[in-house]
Amino acid sequence: MVSSDVVIVGGGIVGMTTAYYLARAGVRTVVIERDAIGSHASGFAYGGLNPLSGFGIPGPHAEIAQAGMRLHRELSESVVEETGIEIEFRVRSSLALALSEADARRLQAALPWQQEQPGYTARWLEAAEARRVEPRISDDTRGAVSIEGTADVEPYRLVLALTRASERLGARLQHGRVTGLRRDGGRVTAVLLERSSVECSSVVLAIGPWSSETSAWLDVPIDVHPLKGQILRLKAPGPSVPCSVGWGHNYATTKPDGLLWAGTTEEHAGFDEETTAAARDEIGAALVKMLPAMADAQIVHQTACLRPVASDGLLVLGRVPGIEGAYVATGGARKGILFGPAMGRAIADLILGDTPKISLEAFAPGASRRRSGDEQDARDLGR
Repeated sequence: MVSSDVVIVGGGIVGMTTAYYLARAGVRTVVIERDAIGSHASGFAYGGLNPLSGFGIPGPHAEIAQAGMRLHRELSESVVEETGIEIEFRVRSSLALALSEADARRLQAALPWQQEQPGYTARWLEAAEARRVEPRISDDTRGAVSIEGTADVEPYRLVLALTRASERLGARLQHGRVTGLRRDGGRVTAVLLERSSVECSSVVLAIGPWSSETSAWLDVPIDVHPLKGQILRLKAPGPSVPCSVGWGHNYATTKPDGLLWAGTTEEHAGFDEETTAAARDEIGAALVKMLPAMADAQIVHQTACLRPVASDGLLVLGRVPGIEGAYVATGGARKGILFGPAMGRAIADLILGDTPKISLEAFAPGASRRRSGDEQDARDLGR
């Protein structure tokens, strides 16, 4: 039997940032991953970092979004210095297009709050001015919101860098499938695998869209389901697209690999991670709607991944009630890469006995969670 101070189940962005921050504090950790590090959503995400829009922003997700951005800036220096892995963090602006009057009203309604946020410059651009930013935008453009100060990162490289840095600080990786927890007197004593167990004083369950499996282990409902998203990477004609061009839940930008990344779908398709022709066509149509000149772009690669979404759209993050030493961290939806470092930092703080720098009250596992009366459309769960 193996033992550790903390077992982290899940080797995605949340699990590895938790391991990193605990390792820096000298805590012994074991990360258990049933597949491979960053092999699901964290390894195939777009990596856009915009804390000024998305479900719950402004609202319960606003604080953790800002915290996530601050930590991404720190990690862009620390983990690169510690590992030599270039994570391709770059600050670049975003341009949200209004292709209808309804789009314009929605974007302008959010603008006053966005303009109040320190560190960013948000403004409304008339169509002619927006076209000076990116000349190829649609002729249907009524205007756009430009935000300076947003960024992106290459998520898979970030997860690899966090993994290498954590290992150098003493964290261990273990392959296996977790089947449950052992408890004694209301506290966690071990994590159970198919053929072994790992003794521990704390466990962090960060298994993304599979988190509902833990409900039976915890005797607490973890109401999380997968939201499938697909992305196209294309060889595009003409110069690169320097900003992130968006329209509704769609986006496109040229990444450091030289390819135009365009997405995304939001599919309730269970645990199916296969790419589809329907998604290819949907993304392609939205891309041409935003940037008609991309009609001749050639698809190089199509990917699909599953994002974790709670029934109310909010994170599930914090201590599990009634079980000492048990923590859950999931539900990042389309903002998982942005939220990830702040989620990991918050869980590490709880384990270390420190007060997290962000409020977790709205995200408490097993609490009486707020549910929308009209069952929020999936596209609202984290643009």
